[in-house]
Amino acid sequence: MKYKRVKKIDFDFSAIGYGCWGASGKGSWSNHHDQDQMKAIQKAMALGVNFFDVAPIYGMGYAETILGKAIKGNRHNIFIATKAGIPWNDQGEARNDVSADSLLKEIDDSLLRLGVDYVNLLQVHWPTDSGVPLEETMTAMKAIKDSGKANYIGLSNYSVSDIKKASAIVDIVSMQGLYNMFEQNAATYHNIPLQYRVSKEIFPYVKEKGMAFFPYSPLFQGLLVGKIKEDTTFGQGDVRHNNPKLHGEERMKYLTLLDKIRNLEPLKDKALNEIAMNYLMAKDQVTSIIATVMNQDELAANVKALEWEMPKETIQEIDCMVEAIEQHASERGA
Repeated sequence: MKYKRVKKIDFDFSAIGYGCWGASGKGSWSNHHDQDQMKAIQKAMALGVNFFDVAPIYGMGYAETILGKAIKGNRHNIFIATKAGIPWNDQGEARNDVSADSLLKEIDDSLLRLGVDYVNLLQVHWPTDSGVPLEETMTAMKAIKDSGKANYIGLSNYSVSDIKKASAIVDIVSMQGLYNMFEQNAATYHNIPLQYRVSKEIFPYVKEKGMAFFPYSPLFQGLLVGKIKEDTTFGQGDVRHNNPKLHGEERMKYLTLLDKIRNLEPLKDKALNEIAMNYLMAKDQVTSIIATVMNQDELAANVKALEWEMPKETIQEIDCMVEAIEQHASERGA
């Protein structure tokens, strides 16, 4: 396993992390099985993976519970990052709520589900325009840190301007955002507008401040693994059913680009998932890749990407291809 470190966090992160969205249960993924997740988490730890990213909203507490069961006996060897800010009611209806009362309750609920006394990193999951002042949210996060329930505070999906404002109240050590080989400066995620552009805005900022950056959706929800073909369909219970980028002309645009990349001379004998993971690991600003897997085989396939390094010239070639796609989308007003 390869490890990375940033100035703001006293920890050596495995270059490949474990995204626990896949442990959300059958309501989120059509191919979910609890035992597969338990075994994959335990196998990950055995392989040296030490960063585990989860959130209460993943299965409405389900993923945190699965993670908590799987890590028993290994708490002090791993770095647990969870989130707050998207609670739900008794009818299972989620809402954005970054008020102090909600955040203070959520961390206690998360610790109970995880079966731990503290998390290493607590992140605000999404910014919201609900009227709750940023100062209230960050003051509550500071209180959670000061209480010892979280060692560090981070943000997910926030703009650079808001990160700066938040940092005046509590030390912000990390940013989590949408980033993969094709979505380098994405404007939306599942039709949700994003207030940041990773490559253009977040990367320079985290590098300057010594912060960690954790990319989510590194395999573009399966597209960069080669599992999504021209005729692939998703069930209503599959989260990818609601991702417009994985349908119609958008899907074909990315599949065409993927074919061009897989035929680059240095990559012809490499698996697609290895290409996507290796590309991310080559980026200095990427601390640990939040890779969601469904079983041990998918985990092993990701870890195999550590066995080689993509030539810098190939990375530059890919960046030029993706930049051309982004430029075309911008000109169309997409």
